[in-house]
Amino acid sequence: MNFRHRSYQLELLDQPDIPFEDIKRNMQELNFINTWLGGHAITLKGVQALIKSRKPIVICEIGCGGGDNLAAIQQWCYKQNIAASFIGIDINPFCIEVAATRLPENTQLIAADYKDVELAQQPDIIFSSLFCHHFSDREMVKQLQWMQINARLGFFINDLHRHRAAYYSIKVLTTLFSNSYLVKHDAPLSVARGFTKKEWMQFFNIAGISNFSIEWKWAFRWLIVSKKEH
Repeated sequence: MNFRHRSYQLELLDQPDIPFEDIKRNMQELNFINTWLGGHAITLKGVQALIKSRKPIVICEIGCGGGDNLAAIQQWCYKQNIAASFIGIDINPFCIEVAATRLPENTQLIAADYKDVELAQQPDIIFSSLFCHHFSDREMVKQLQWMQINARLGFFINDLHRHRAAYYSIKVLTTLFSNSYLVKHDAPLSVARGFTKKEWMQFFNIAGISNFSIEWKWAFRWLIVSKKEH
């Protein structure tokens, strides 16, 4: 595996004929990984970086899957006494059905490609978590521009750092402990499809977005925050 260049091999999860029960098991295990390897904590840091006050706020996730990230943010907002409403967008309608069973009524869930969604209300914050590595370089630039246009306060990204240690660590862990063939195949591949800091900086430069920060987080994640200047 040559980690100097990202892999463009498609993940199994991106195939159209995967049984939903297998996808559901995949989401359950990813939620466990996010919880125990600090992924949700990174997402909460992204929210905190963009919230300026305790005024009511609208937070939108693209590629929301089964809603575990939004659930973590909702719990945090409740503890912080922050009035928040939420929007979850995912292209897979079955994922939206799962999210609907675990998220409260103040969540708008949309089964669609995020690019095709016309939001009735501009969200204050837009974010994605473990979503970007599914896209091509060209698509990533367009995604950054979409988030920049549609977010009132700014956007953030929580995604994987392409690194040899991350690849082989997750490969060993999923081989030993995962019961999902999707996780076993896609988790290491997701790392190989991830981006380096230099690549992220190139994407932002091409997208014409200058106000952003990139922080490395354990375990082999990037937290990227772009604040709008008001």
